[in-house]
Amino acid sequence: MSERKITETEILNQVYNATDHEALMRAYRDWADRYESDLLRRFGYVAHITTAKALHEALQGSTRARVLDAGCGTGLVGDELTKLGYRHINALDYSPDMLAQAERKQIYGTQTQADMKQRLPTDDDAYDAVVCTGTFTYGHVTGDAFNELVRITRSGGMIVFTIREGAYEEYGYRRRMLELETADAWELVSFYDTPYQLEEGNTCKMCTYRVLPQ
Repeated sequence: MSERKITETEILNQVYNATDHEALMRAYRDWADRYESDLLRRFGYVAHITTAKALHEALQGSTRARVLDAGCGTGLVGDELTKLGYRHINALDYSPDMLAQAERKQIYGTQTQADMKQRLPTDDDAYDAVVCTGTFTYGHVTGDAFNELVRITRSGGMIVFTIREGAYEEYGYRRRMLELETADAWELVSFYDTPYQLEEGNTCKMCTYRVLPQ
């Protein structure tokens, strides 16, 4: 008897309700080959487009910038940045299965498997910009990861990220963002609501920060 195919709803529940490393890895392994088609066609996902545009605006069109796509998934944001002319993009993700999908696009210089809840295997001030889409959400990465994004971004560099609606207050993202502002680690450039998944009718916070000298 063939193995039962896991439905999209079951996968989403696995992703957002994962309680440990292995559970989240299994969820993304099950989803990796259908991830893009589900997001784009079934859910009407558009956050990758608006995030790339937000970064492009923050960098004032400086396409020579060194960019890290943190929580890259299968490379949807990288695709959009490439269309805008960026050529120095590296990828980082928790799931090796997602990274394997991203690697096939041949748009990233390097692909790094890492847990954003831990210290990243990246030097201080390594990037001109970091973009992080769809990672600050239910069952994923907490606001403590902002510290690492600041560490690996040079002074004056840009960090652009989304926060899924509902998770903004509940998961302490707002509190941590304000703490880093108060500590003069970064300064707010822009902050607004934007569509996340059109078919689902939900939104996200689009956040842009400039890293300050330390």
